[in-house]
Amino acid sequence: MDKASERYESMLREYIGRNLKNVLKAPKGCLKYPFIDPGSVYDGNLWDWDSFWAAYGAFAFMESDKDAKKELGDSLLEHAKGNVLNFLDHQLPDGYIPMMVEAKDTEPYLNARHREGVRMNMHKPFLCQQVSLIMGYSGDWSWASPFRPALELYFTRYEEGYFNANCGLYAWADDIMIGMDNDPASFGRPPYSTANMFLNAFMVQELEAMALILDKLGDRAASDAYISKAVSLVDRIQAECWDPRDRFFYSVDVDVRTRQYDWFHKGLGVFWKSLPIKIRAWSGFLPLAARFATPNQAASLAQHARDPATFRSRFGITSLAMDEKMFNVEATNNPSNWLGPIWIVTQYLVFRGLMNYGFREDAAALVRDTLSVLGRDLEQTGTIHEYYDPRTGLPVMNGGFINWNILALNMADELRGAEPMSRFLSRSGRPAS
Repeated sequence: MDKASERYESMLREYIGRNLKNVLKAPKGCLKYPFIDPGSVYDGNLWDWDSFWAAYGAFAFMESDKDAKKELGDSLLEHAKGNVLNFLDHQLPDGYIPMMVEAKDTEPYLNARHREGVRMNMHKPFLCQQVSLIMGYSGDWSWASPFRPALELYFTRYEEGYFNANCGLYAWADDIMIGMDNDPASFGRPPYSTANMFLNAFMVQELEAMALILDKLGDRAASDAYISKAVSLVDRIQAECWDPRDRFFYSVDVDVRTRQYDWFHKGLGVFWKSLPIKIRAWSGFLPLAARFATPNQAASLAQHARDPATFRSRFGITSLAMDEKMFNVEATNNPSNWLGPIWIVTQYLVFRGLMNYGFREDAAALVRDTLSVLGRDLEQTGTIHEYYDPRTGLPVMNGGFINWNILALNMADELRGAEPMSRFLSRSGRPAS
C-alpha cells in the first residue's frame, strides 16, 4: 500500500481501538444478554446482519491488535455470544426470529406483528454464520449444542414461509428490513414476488455454516443434508439468476404463473420459473464472496466491478450501478439508502470475492480507496459515518457509525495475507464451481 493508505489505516486502527468498547452494550430491557449495536443513531438496537459483521470485523481486529485483544477480547466474545442468545430468546414457537430487537421492556414489535398473523420477513440468513464464527474464533465447537433444535426450527420457518418450490429459491415476504433496504428489485414490489440475490447468496453460506456446526457437533449425516441443500440452492441460482447476455447475477421475479381466466389461456402456459429483474445492484457480486461463481463468471463480474460507467467510482463500489435510473445518494433512514452510496460492507464483500478468484490488483485498489474514504472522513470530521457519496467520497449521514466499517481493516490485513474470518463459516464439501 502507498504512504497515504498506511496513514489512513493507522488512523482508523486508533479510532476503532478507542471506540469499539462503546458499541458493546450491557443487557437492557428485553435484551437479557450483552450485545453489540452499530453505534450512531442505532444505540440500544440489536440487528441481525449488522451484529454479525460487527463481530466478524472486531474478531479480526483482535487478531491484529494484541493490546485490544487483552483489553476487550473476552468481553467482545461474550457480547457476540449475547447477540445470538438474545435472538434465540425471542424465537417464536413456529421458528420465527425477528430481524431487530430494541432494548425495551415490551415484546419486540416484529414478534407482536407476527403473532397477529402478519406475514413479514424474519432474521436474515446470518444466525448460523454468527454461531459458527463464534465457535471457530473461540475454539469451542460445543457451544451451539444446547440450541441446535432452535437453529433447525429457524430453517424450518424459512422453508415453510419463504421458499418458492417452483423455482427453488427463497423470496422475501415484504420489503421491510431486507438488508439493502431500498433495493429496487424488492422495495415497493408485491409480497413474495422477489427472490433477491442478497437473500439467496447469503442463504447458501448460512446452509454451509449450519453444515459446519452439525459436523463439529458430530452429526455428519445431518451436516451432509445441509451441504446438499446448499448445492441445490447454488444450482437454482445459477439457473435462474445468472444472465448469460449481461454476464451478471440478477434478483428475479418469481410471481410467474399462467393466470387462467377463460379459454384464451388454455394453450401453452408459463413454463419459465422466474423473470430477471434487470437492475444491477452490488448483490450481483455476492457469488464471488460465496465462491460459487464459475471462473468465467468471475472474470465477467470483475469487469463489472472495474467499470467506471456502472459500479466503479473513484471511491469504491457503488451499491447500485450509476447508470440505473433509480441511482440516488441522498440521506435517508428507514429505509437506509442503497441506491448508490458507498457502504463499507459492500467494499469488503466485493474485495473478498475478487481475492477469492485471484483479482488481486483490483482488490488492492479497492482497499486503497476504502481506507481513503474513511481516513479523509476522520481527518475532516473526527469520526466515521454510515455511508458515503460515490461522487465526492464525502459522508452522507450518521456519524459515529462503527459496525461493519471495521471491515476496512479486515481488507488491509487480508491483502497482506491474513486469513479471513470466513474460514470459520463453512464446512468443505460443496463442489467448487
